[in-house]
Amino acid sequence: MEKSEEKQSQKICKRCNKAYDPTSNTSSSCRFHPSFFVCRRHDDQKRYYELGPNDPPYAAKFYDCCGAEDPKASGCTTNFHVSYDDD
Repeated sequence: MEKSEEKQSQKICKRCNKAYDPTSNTSSSCRFHPSFFVCRRHDDQKRYYELGPNDPPYAAKFYDCCGAEDPKASGCTTNFHVSYDDD
């Protein structure tokens, strides 16, 4: 397969935004967070949070799905890649 054909067969995943080959898509190919990165009070008040200078004192920034506090944290869930072309 030529490089141009290979690029055409790749799709972009709408969960992780990475290019992938649909023929090698498995249930562990895509790593993502199924929820949003939020700024609000966390249910678990036993943790400490890094607050920005304009944040209210009760705010916490974290992924709602797993509690990861780093917006660049690796996804907590794996599944098949999902293309923007898929319905």
